[in-house]
Amino acid sequence: MIKSNTYAGIPEEFAKLETSRVVLIPVPYDGTSTWQKGADKGPDAFLEASENMELYDIETDSKVYKRGVYLADAVVENSSPEAMVEAVERVTKKYIDQNKFVTILGGEHSISIGTIRAFNDAFEDLTVLQIDAHADLRSSYEGSTCNHACAVYEASKTTNLIQVGIRSMDVSEKEQMDMGKTYFAHRIENDKRWMDSAIDQMTDHVFITLDLDAFDPSILPSTGTPEPGGLLWYETLEFLRKVFERKHVVGFDIVELCPNPNDKSSDFLAAKLYYKMLSYKFELHN
Repeated sequence: MIKSNTYAGIPEEFAKLETSRVVLIPVPYDGTSTWQKGADKGPDAFLEASENMELYDIETDSKVYKRGVYLADAVVENSSPEAMVEAVERVTKKYIDQNKFVTILGGEHSISIGTIRAFNDAFEDLTVLQIDAHADLRSSYEGSTCNHACAVYEASKTTNLIQVGIRSMDVSEKEQMDMGKTYFAHRIENDKRWMDSAIDQMTDHVFITLDLDAFDPSILPSTGTPEPGGLLWYETLEFLRKVFERKHVVGFDIVELCPNPNDKSSDFLAAKLYYKMLSYKFELHN
């Protein structure tokens, strides 16, 4: 049960929209997932875990919440995948237009169709960095272009898409994939140069969409479609830190937490990851 009306239980003085640098939008949507259900419960599990997290980050020697984090009302539109995507785009754009650093917590990956549209409209020459186990490049799936399996199809046509951690896909998705900008999990395992290579292919403005199934299920089992052979904690942080240091990250979303009431470790990893990414955005001293 969430105990506070603020993100991570931070004091109200750091949670006001007017003075916050960051906006966090929960999207508890799970309308198109095809295996394990429960991603709609991800935002609440994330927020509960965040309330039990230390707010001092050792690595950056900082308390990034003091920059201000406003917890927006959740986007609860679920009448159809298309209506949900439109609602997410509209709300995301509203806060981008207020010059906030906008972050979104899903929900399943179909929400990112809306977030990417909003950021692509706001920032020229956008790179979308997708960290994910799945390619998500189907043009449509189960009768909808707004299915989780289609999460970055549109981005592959309208943005500079970089894909990292991919290890599951349908053969048809190869037609949409830019192999030179795809960093398959099995190939980066022993490649020390992949991080720099990926960053070198990014434009200045970067939006990150991070599907938690990118992580190996040994450290994050609570996701809708866990895939073996995923990324580990410190290599992921190393990559993210480099991206934040070298590029202008304009926002990010984190999706596909499918909480297990008997194991809170995945919830806590998602909470810690979100806070780390904020710390990298605002507290790195180059």
